[in-house]
Amino acid sequence: MPVNLIVPEAGESISEVRIGAWHKAEGEFVNVEEVVVEIETDKAAIELPAPVSGTLVRIVMPEGEEAAIGDVIGVIDEKGKAPPADSRPSASKSSANAAQTQDPAPAAAGSKPESRVTPSDKNVRPSDESVPDESDVAAPVAEAKAPGPTVVREDAVPAVETTQAKPAPPVEVSPPAPVGSREEESVSMTPLRKVIARNLVAAQQAAALLTTFNEVDMTGVLELRKRYRDSFLERHGVKLGFMSFFVKAAVDALQTVPAVNARIDGAKIVYRKYQDIGIAIGGGRGLIVPVLRNAESMSFAEIEMAIADFAARAAQNKVELAELQGGTFTISNGGIYGSMLSTPIVNPPQSGILGMHAIKDRPVAIDGQVVVRPMMYLALTYDHRIVDGREAVTCLRRIKELVERPERIWLQL
Repeated sequence: MPVNLIVPEAGESISEVRIGAWHKAEGEFVNVEEVVVEIETDKAAIELPAPVSGTLVRIVMPEGEEAAIGDVIGVIDEKGKAPPADSRPSASKSSANAAQTQDPAPAAAGSKPESRVTPSDKNVRPSDESVPDESDVAAPVAEAKAPGPTVVREDAVPAVETTQAKPAPPVEVSPPAPVGSREEESVSMTPLRKVIARNLVAAQQAAALLTTFNEVDMTGVLELRKRYRDSFLERHGVKLGFMSFFVKAAVDALQTVPAVNARIDGAKIVYRKYQDIGIAIGGGRGLIVPVLRNAESMSFAEIEMAIADFAARAAQNKVELAELQGGTFTISNGGIYGSMLSTPIVNPPQSGILGMHAIKDRPVAIDGQVVVRPMMYLALTYDHRIVDGREAVTCLRRIKELVERPERIWLQL
């Protein structure tokens, strides 16, 4: 009997999904629990397995279409038998057969297209004799040789002047043809991109966003990583990166300035006593922000392992929806893409986001001497409705102090 493939519940507040890639074509046999199609939500991609074994007899909604929770997107017939391994139809063969079936029959060899001439066509085009030659249109002459009235010079000169005074008609110049391809492609926005766009516009319109900047000397962190790189990797099985230093510094700064970790709820301000830090990661289908829950209680190794796990699963669209929800503060590292300076946008309902950037050797003045140090620009964007400028600057300076003297993080100074 036919069994419907139905869009399942995809998480809280999600009512619309986008049909992703179909792993099976119509007419193919599918085993129970085998992935049939991918479903994209505004958070991640979900693989939909077959509820029964049988033949996929119909694809109701092809890739790219929008669907609601509970919609039927395909039909599997349980009566379908698994064909022998060497006779199973493939999607490419099915497509080729369909293309051959739809091709029109070629024209017979040697046939020519029929041309029709109506009687009226014979009179439309004038004969060559009726078209005047340019030589027939002569300029006035001073003396006529044919019988008739004589044209004197006094009559010819004004006629010549009148003819020469007429302006030449404007010449239309066509623009040069463009060189190269002019191809365009129009594709539908994914649910993830729609949500990102909606949230960013909402943040710009609803919040009073302001960004403060500072720079941090990364010498201390680079030396510490170099000194303990091998032993850290050997003990914990993960590399010691930059992000763990900034997460620990941000946790301390948020505890020092609670307003940056708070949110607005109507006419109230909600101060969170915990720090859930979102880490912006480029995934397979766009930017996602998985959350480190209770980052204040995590060690350097736990932070690095969690971030490495998020990055690996994000590349395969395997991050769970629950891992993307919530968060009290966000850290975005545009430096891995080469960004020198930017103004990140707050992820509502959060009140702050820290932007990290590329590390570059620059000359700086230290103790009256100009020296070259590895420097990074930092940007803190905050919601001015809840965070004052003094609080924002204090928060960013605290992060700078801790990163420049990373031993203070361990000593909690």
